[in-house]
Amino acid sequence: MSEPKEIEYEYSRLVVPVGPIHPALKEPVHFRVTVRGEEILDVDLVLGHAHRGVEVLAQERNILQNLYLTERICGICSHTHTTCYAQAIEEIKGIQIPERASYLRALIFELERMHSHLLLLGVMAYEIGYDTLFMQIWNMREGILDLFEEVTGNRVHHSMNVIGGVRWDLTPEMASRVSRVADGVEEARGRLQVAFMDRTVEKRLVGVGVMSRADARAHCLVGPTARASGLTMDVRRDDPYAAYGDLKGDYSLVVSDGMDAQARVDVRIRELAESINIVRAILERLPQGDIRLKESPMRTVKVPEGEAVSRVEAPRGELIYYLRTDGAEGLRRLKVRTPSQANFAGIRKMMVGGELADVPVILASIDPCMSCTNRLTVVDEAAGEQRTVGLEELRRRGT
Repeated sequence: MSEPKEIEYEYSRLVVPVGPIHPALKEPVHFRVTVRGEEILDVDLVLGHAHRGVEVLAQERNILQNLYLTERICGICSHTHTTCYAQAIEEIKGIQIPERASYLRALIFELERMHSHLLLLGVMAYEIGYDTLFMQIWNMREGILDLFEEVTGNRVHHSMNVIGGVRWDLTPEMASRVSRVADGVEEARGRLQVAFMDRTVEKRLVGVGVMSRADARAHCLVGPTARASGLTMDVRRDDPYAAYGDLKGDYSLVVSDGMDAQARVDVRIRELAESINIVRAILERLPQGDIRLKESPMRTVKVPEGEAVSRVEAPRGELIYYLRTDGAEGLRRLKVRTPSQANFAGIRKMMVGGELADVPVILASIDPCMSCTNRLTVVDEAAGEQRTVGLEELRRRGT
């Protein structure tokens, strides 16, 4: 009988599936993570699990119906999508909205930014196992959602915008309520900053998901994710819309050179303070007058044939809409480039070299939205060809 031998060999590579259904994921997405031990060697991202074909659906509806369709691209930043859409239609139709309406649009924008950032901070607390902080943050967010319900009648899909202005005005009582909620968020923001500077929390965030300034520029990242890597970009400042041209002196651009998950959290916490400054400036200088054009420009639902590109600074970054109208009541083309779609380009760079346990933290740090990102394309790897699946084919396969 031969003696047993000890053999040394390199730990083999493993492919670990993360998602599409996973406790650490708030929406379905699939990662194929190649690891050696705990080290991440490669990441393959698979989207498409929440594809809804909104761009094709928009070509089958009229201009007004699409106002409500685009609002449902994302539940977190629904007002952002409708404003971007409405601005494009207003540009094609040659409409200038009343000044008060532009201020009210900006007000809902900043409240939406605050509630989106608080949602992300709560999710991040959950991902690192800090459930008490998670519940405290989401309790703060409830106050803003209640404000939405009071001002617009809805907590999630606000239906605030119409073509040519906004649907709901702000009463003095509502303005007082907005001011009180802003004061409450400002007071809580200091506690948030202290909580996320705790040494235990920092050990989960500092040095995790590093994205250098050069890499962030090369991967075309946007929003807080880009600003946390030192890029100074913000559509509100660079290409003002709504009332932001008048509000330039009331807020500062929040930029960090930390370049990691901690920096991305810190940027959002500091942006809460800037959003509060904008909200207070709007309440102080809200012009009197109409909130929409006296005579509805959409009585016939017809828009001249034309095209426009509209962009806004969504909570997650630059949102771009391209519209081409058909000269009647509908669209020939709608193209939406969401900030999550841009930021996903950097996810591999952030993850490779890290540890498997860092995947949920890194993903949460870019605050992704799957439903507004997903596109469906069929790739034939053998033939090297790809094609887009149309709405009719999706319907046939679904029956």
